[in-house]
Amino acid sequence: MSKIVVIDYGLGNIRSVRGALIQCGREASISDDINEMRAADALVLPGVGAFGDGMSQLRARNLVEPLTDLVMNEKKPILGICLGAQLMAHTGSEFGDHEGLGWIEADVRRIDAGNLPLPHVGWNDIELTNPSLLYKGMDHTPLVYFVHTYHIDCREESLVTSRSHYGHDLVASYEIENIYGTQFHPEKSQADGLKILENFLNLI
Repeated sequence: MSKIVVIDYGLGNIRSVRGALIQCGREASISDDINEMRAADALVLPGVGAFGDGMSQLRARNLVEPLTDLVMNEKKPILGICLGAQLMAHTGSEFGDHEGLGWIEADVRRIDAGNLPLPHVGWNDIELTNPSLLYKGMDHTPLVYFVHTYHIDCREESLVTSRSHYGHDLVASYEIENIYGTQFHPEKSQADGLKILENFLNLI
């Protein structure tokens, strides 16, 4: 059976992510050991919190360079969730300017929500904008759960596979080669979220 590692860098709801992966019928472990990540068939980078803190925690565990090699050179499949998806961008502007992992052509900026409250918390429909393996077999508009104040601003529209609307149009998910990201939490999105996770796991 394929092995999935949920990356533990001290931030995020890693146990609920692992639990959702197990619900999908796959073995999943939680680890900050790069050797376990190298042995895995796929990785999941979850996260809840601030962009700068996330990068600091990855650096403290000496994960930035070896993870970049696994993802960018060895092309290991990886799914980023919420903060994890944001960290794959080049920069983040939460509590100052921060350098991200730089795996996708994007920047993370504060949501321009107008008179709407932040953070954006709750259920939203998403509009599928480009073909994505994450939504394979879904013949309806997915309903998913968000918790965020900052959003992923993709520099290339071809990366964007779905959008949501909160004050203005926001990137809900992206995809390029072996890299997948969801601004929403599939592990909290009930049946639609589990289907999205299953589709990712079916890639391996």
